[in-house]
Amino acid sequence: MINQADLGLLDGFERALINHRLHMVYQPKVSLVDGTLKRVEALVRWDDPKLGVVPPSRFVPLAERYGLIDQLTHWGLTTTLRQWLDWRAKGIDTCIAFNISALSLEHLDFPDLVERMCRALDVPTDRLVLELTEGATQPLIKLMDTLTRFRIKGIGLAMDDFGVGYSTLMQLRQLPFTEIKIDRFFVDDAVTSDDSRAIVASVIQLAHSLDLSVTAEGVETEAQLDLLCDFGCDVAQGYWIARPLEPGKLSQWQADWAKRWATLSRAKVARSLKAAKPVKPVNSRRRTSPPAQAAESIRN
Repeated sequence: MINQADLGLLDGFERALINHRLHMVYQPKVSLVDGTLKRVEALVRWDDPKLGVVPPSRFVPLAERYGLIDQLTHWGLTTTLRQWLDWRAKGIDTCIAFNISALSLEHLDFPDLVERMCRALDVPTDRLVLELTEGATQPLIKLMDTLTRFRIKGIGLAMDDFGVGYSTLMQLRQLPFTEIKIDRFFVDDAVTSDDSRAIVASVIQLAHSLDLSVTAEGVETEAQLDLLCDFGCDVAQGYWIARPLEPGKLSQWQADWAKRWATLSRAKVARSLKAAKPVKPVNSRRRTSPPAQAAESIRN
């Protein structure tokens, strides 16, 4: 039975969904090889006139529980695909990541629906990555066929929040993921905690051995970014790189970030050169020890 507070929230959310009062923001993810924009993660936002800013952690579970998640998913994905078209027209070539509920995967035709949505808007399927939270992977083994059909269609699959939920190494091996995202819990203190640092390094190595790419979430300091670069992490996202942006601000952020990355790269090279110890030249001329010199004098 739903309580009064949730009932009011659910009613407000349904009205917001019907009346187009939700909106999407996009958080950039950057390559740690060259700093370029790799993709953006689409995130739904709800600013209610009476309730204020309502976080997704409150309204998404309600949508799942009371049958609104498919409608939310359809609206969010359509909005995101159309935004990709607008960016492409402006010369921004990137990929998009979109979070989906495990409940949507229970519909056998869901992969076909997503493919039709991409084709209808002329968005290549290989520009789309669907993200699933790790806690949702418990039943995903039963949905192997559905996940595999996404991969056949060229759509990427990412396991979100890796390391803090229910995933197992067996699921990593069996499920057709293309990417894992290291949870911010480990990234947060990886610079200061030997345990977290070892876990992050091990996860990156494991993922690469399974031919998976790795994204680190929650990057909030330059030191964290440097460490992830040293570990060979592929992609990073977090407030230090960019907060979730309104779609019209992506182009300016991209230009500003390119300058920041160039500065970071020069600073890292300078630190590397400073840390490198000068090598003393080796004198190849044969030196004669004093005892040897004395012996030679006696013989002469």
